[in-house]
Amino acid sequence: MEATPLRWYFDFISPFSFLHWQKVKALAVTREVVLVPVVFGAILDALGQKGPAEIPGKREFTYRHVLWQAQGEGVSLRFPPAHPFNPLAALRACVAAGASPQAVDELFNWIWGQGNAGDSVAALEPVLARLGIDIATLSSDATKATLRQNTEDAIARGVFGVPTLEVDGAMFWGNDAHAFALAALADTALLETAEMQRVATLPVGIARRG
Repeated sequence: MEATPLRWYFDFISPFSFLHWQKVKALAVTREVVLVPVVFGAILDALGQKGPAEIPGKREFTYRHVLWQAQGEGVSLRFPPAHPFNPLAALRACVAAGASPQAVDELFNWIWGQGNAGDSVAALEPVLARLGIDIATLSSDATKATLRQNTEDAIARGVFGVPTLEVDGAMFWGNDAHAFALAALADTALLETAEMQRVATLPVGIARRG
């Protein structure tokens, strides 16, 4: 039986997505991976959450943590001029290019590999030219609708953050969860153990008041 394609959800605003992309590229050599650009901010809004870069203290820690991960993984990572930034232009460019591996790679490298701004069409012009993307398509109804649908579908499927790799309906969130995802790929019974199943329905002992 043919293996179910994996799905990878990402946003160019996320440096962890950039790191994880390096692993997903390697995985895609042997497995079909559907690349799904989504609006991380819309996912956070749907869940009533803030992003790590919106919380003082956590913002600084997150930036240092991703730099440390990059160093350990041998990946050159340079932050863009400002963060967080508006990623819509980059996301729409990716959609306009059919979310191809080349487009994902070029856009990530421009923003996180080289540390360039990715918050506007003007900032992305060199990448758009290399990819042969018609700038007019970025603001087309079709491009906007596809990105919106990607995001809504991701929320409906249970995506709560980026990057997320979906393996047979199970969500593996974060660059540092990649080994967990690979283990689940290698052993389809990994998530079926009694304790793995028990924690899926573990009762909530206490909940904070909103």
